[in-house]
Amino acid sequence: METAPDLKALIRDVADFPQPGILFRDITPLLQNTAALRWVIGRLTDEFRHADLDAVVAIESRGFLFAAPLAYNLGISLVPVRKPGKLPAARMSVEYSLEYGTGQLDIHKDALRRGDRVVIVDDLLATGGTARAAAKLVELLGAEVRSFAFLVELGFLNGREQLEGYRVLSLVTYE
Repeated sequence: METAPDLKALIRDVADFPQPGILFRDITPLLQNTAALRWVIGRLTDEFRHADLDAVVAIESRGFLFAAPLAYNLGISLVPVRKPGKLPAARMSVEYSLEYGTGQLDIHKDALRRGDRVVIVDDLLATGGTARAAAKLVELLGAEVRSFAFLVELGFLNGREQLEGYRVLSLVTYE
C-alpha cells in the first residue's frame, strides 16, 4: 500500500456546528482529495479482506461514503442503518444518546441473517452511542459484530468505552 497521506491535514475544524460549543470535524476536504480517499478505502479493504465477513453495515449518512466502496471491494452485501422514516419495509429501531442529544436508528428486519458476520462502518466515533445502537440492531437480528471501522475518532469523548469487547479501527484520532 502506498504511503499514508496526512489525513488530519485534510479534515477541517468548524467551530460551533451543529450547535454552539461543538467543534465539528469536517471530512469534506478529504473526500475531495482523490488520493486520500483512495488511500482510506484501500486501507479499509486491506484491513478486512481476510476477515470472513458477510456484510458491511453502514451508519447514515457519512458512513455510507466509506461502507459502500468497502462492501464492493470485498464482494459482500451493504446494509444501511438509517435514521427514522427512511426505510420502507419492516424494520427494527433502537434509541441512543448523541454527543449533543438523542437519536434513533432503524434497520430492515430482513437485512441480515442469523450468524452473519459484519463490520460496522461510520465516519466518526464520538461518544459511541450511535455505533453501540447499530451493534444492538445487528445483534437483535442474530448477526455478529466482528469489528467497527471509523475514519475519525474523538478519543477525548471516550466513545471506545461504549464499544468495549469489540474490535475498533480508527484511521485518525483526536485526543
